[in-house]
Amino acid sequence: MKLSIVTTLYRSSPYVREFYRRAGATADRLGFDWEMILVNDGSPDDAADIALALHAEDRRVVFVDLSRNFGHHKALMSGIAHATGEWIFLIDSDLEEAPELLEQFSSLARAQQADVVFGVQAHRKGGWFERVSGEAYYRLINALCEYPIPRNLITARLMSRRYVDALLQYREREFFLAGLWVLAGFKQVPLMVEKLSSSETTYTLRRKLVIVVDAITSFSSKPLVGIFYLGLVISLLAALAAAGLIVRVLFFGALLQGWASLIVSIWLLGGLTIFCLGVIGIYLAKVFTESKQRPYAIVRALHRHSGELSAVVPTRG
Repeated sequence: MKLSIVTTLYRSSPYVREFYRRAGATADRLGFDWEMILVNDGSPDDAADIALALHAEDRRVVFVDLSRNFGHHKALMSGIAHATGEWIFLIDSDLEEAPELLEQFSSLARAQQADVVFGVQAHRKGGWFERVSGEAYYRLINALCEYPIPRNLITARLMSRRYVDALLQYREREFFLAGLWVLAGFKQVPLMVEKLSSSETTYTLRRKLVIVVDAITSFSSKPLVGIFYLGLVISLLAALAAAGLIVRVLFFGALLQGWASLIVSIWLLGGLTIFCLGVIGIYLAKVFTESKQRPYAIVRALHRHSGELSAVVPTRG
């Protein structure tokens, strides 16, 4: 049975060779006929050169060199698209997720007759802020999205060929990968794993906020529905307030003075208006992006051995 091991490279040069050795050894021990797909996501270090050297040393290594940094999720999808195995093992190359997990994933997939076995952190790594913000993230996403995302999801997962073929049918240009994983369906079972902390995360706070916005606007229309109800509630409150003022003037002769309350009301309604327009603008921007049908990633060169000869592909540079 053929297995495709797919990973991405970004600031990964200290880990690439050990990842290759450990992942390959595990696949050999389990009796897989395997290939390893290394996707260079515009890594600024020499990870691409190491991957190219591994390709020259081992015919089972496929090197996909993207033209620039497109982002982790798009690089993963690019790697999956080049996988030819009956099973695809997706995992990060920084060794925070042990390549030896393949054995547990494979055993559980057979025992459960599952199309997907995905990893979830038994204990979320990082400091208190990362743990608290991570919990808030999953609560917010699952409150707003129709299909719940498993908490503390990690990259590592083993997927069947038919599941991957279904996943690749989604052609969004701007996508939330965890949402696509769930949306594709099939039988998916979780596996609790320990994730190490061997390197500094490349997901900054700004990047995490971008992911939250993308996730919500890609997989939920609830913010738009919420804007409708917000406008309805404000209109009703304004009508009640106006009715109250009219009653006070007609029956009690009381005129309310004060510009402060007026200014506060203007700022409040102005802020709500700008916020609502911003949310609508994000949705319109996504429609605009999807309508242009641009590829989500560009492959500069594909290095794959074919038969007895190496495939003729453009060189890096």
